[in-house]
Amino acid sequence: MACEALERAGATPTAAASMARSTRLAERDGIRSHGLLYVPIYAEHLRCGKVDGEAIPGVERTRTAAVRVDAANGFAHPAIDAGWDAFTESARECGIGAMSLHNSYNCGVLGHHAERLAVDGLIGLCFTHAPASIAPVGGTKPVIGTNPFAFAVPDTNGAAKLVIDQSASVIAKSEILLRRQTGESIEPHWALDADGNPTMDADKALSGSMRPTGGYKGFGIGLTVEILAAALSGAKLSTQASPFSGKAGGPPSTGQFFIAIDPDAFAGAAFAPSLEHLCASIEEQDGARLPGARRAAHRKRIEVEGVAVEEALLQRIRDA
Repeated sequence: MACEALERAGATPTAAASMARSTRLAERDGIRSHGLLYVPIYAEHLRCGKVDGEAIPGVERTRTAAVRVDAANGFAHPAIDAGWDAFTESARECGIGAMSLHNSYNCGVLGHHAERLAVDGLIGLCFTHAPASIAPVGGTKPVIGTNPFAFAVPDTNGAAKLVIDQSASVIAKSEILLRRQTGESIEPHWALDADGNPTMDADKALSGSMRPTGGYKGFGIGLTVEILAAALSGAKLSTQASPFSGKAGGPPSTGQFFIAIDPDAFAGAAFAPSLEHLCASIEEQDGARLPGARRAAHRKRIEVEGVAVEEALLQRIRDA
């Protein structure tokens, strides 16, 4: 359904399939805020021109271990796919490789891209920025986006041993968008209104600013991501990017920055047992779990039970 809706809205079969796959993975892992909820938004952005559904990404290998991708104001996912082979090849050749994307778009669940690197046997460190929604501590004007980073480490069985995926904000902005869709109040510690006051109103939060996790420490993490995913990638800054929701502003032209590391180039055979020992010291404690374990549990359950989708959302996708 998602693939068909996006093709009818103007995406090429390749782009639509890439986005539909991302949507399925989000629903599979129980991350509803990045799943089918976004399909009507993607379709709307195709129709209004915020996304070029026929964009052809340009891939340039600027150095032996450096890959630069111009997403051409299309979706991020097919642009990431376009540069993937050159990117992972550079990491294996040099021990470490990096890929930047500019003129890009929302890349969905960032942890899925880091996990994809782990499945390829590489350590993945991924950064993406978003339209400005976090003000500096002490200020009221948003300067950076929720700006997540993700980190994934391979196990010895062709999967990810752990996945860290967290944003610079207390909660992902998409969670507030989801609450607005359902009419629910947000939590009091999630956001501030335009005057810098705490709010539980999703609309006021979206016109105000998100709270950074850990105060100034969270803002520092978000600023680091901003420099890598926006400034270093040649993308628009978060203050210059148009919103990921609504029709206003034209293409957001945001960016991503991915790093891949081949463990064999550094620790060699010592890496796997060291990682296992480290992870065991966490898992052996009652009540403790590795980062990504909850998502993996959702995945295991949902692959058996399937996904429950509200009829209203299905109708919005049909209308799209």
